[in-house]
Amino acid sequence: MPWSSLFQPIERLTAEAGLEDWYARLLAQLDGTPQPFELALVGGLQAATPGLAFLAGYQAALRVLWPAAPWTAGALCVTENRSTRPADMSTRTYGLYISGRKDFVTAAECADWLLVAAREDAAEESPRLALGVVRQGAPGVRIEALPALPLMPDIGHARLHLDQAQGERLAGDGWDDYVKPFRTLEDVHVLTAVAAWLFGVGRECSWSSSLMLRLQGLLAGCAEVARQAPNAATTHLLLAGLFAQQQALADELDAAFAAGPAPWAALWQRDKGLLRIAEAARSKRLEKARQIVAGC
Repeated sequence: MPWSSLFQPIERLTAEAGLEDWYARLLAQLDGTPQPFELALVGGLQAATPGLAFLAGYQAALRVLWPAAPWTAGALCVTENRSTRPADMSTRTYGLYISGRKDFVTAAECADWLLVAAREDAAEESPRLALGVVRQGAPGVRIEALPALPLMPDIGHARLHLDQAQGERLAGDGWDDYVKPFRTLEDVHVLTAVAAWLFGVGRECSWSSSLMLRLQGLLAGCAEVARQAPNAATTHLLLAGLFAQQQALADELDAAFAAGPAPWAALWQRDKGLLRIAEAARSKRLEKARQIVAGC
């Protein structure tokens, strides 16, 4: 991992030409094929907004989930009617084809490929998921853009409609091998990217050396957790420690932003809640991890 990136001049990448262009320019800065953690770290450093840092972390997590993914941007499509439970899904795969609807697809406007969780169980069987890959723009694939949210309004989201869309089924179980571990992969890589964004702002605004050293320590911890198995109980315990470190900096970060340029402060006040996304799910995983470790 080239940690020297943290201390080199920062070239902020804005997204006036769209998220697809932003992501392509980021990859070009990284010679096209970075390791996922490097993508999250440098993407966060160079992002002009917390939302763009989130996008870098999200794409990095997808590349860990599916190492053979194309180097274009992608998205994971799971949620239906505000639920990610397999039993609540109606999207189904039939051989090479997938039909159904996904209600919340992150950054769908820039996604070239879409990983779709779909049921493949028979009528009398327990819910069982497969993960299929479809291409945006292919027959039977339609993206419906949704209104921007107050949080990260620069990162769009959409509804995905599939009507006998041809897809490629990925090997393994859709839930255990993909949907479930992605929650942890996304958490650690998004935290990495946002912490890197904070570090970059701190460099530009001459934050205290104490705060900057603790942000460096948080990033080093992220690098270690990113190497761990995402389904391991110990990984969830370590990840909870990273989020506790970040939360312990909350008041000092607010004060540092308040004392600096107003545009940075406004961006942080608008988007800092992104680190609390899926907080309830993390708490449940932490409690389960504690029980598993205690029973060892």
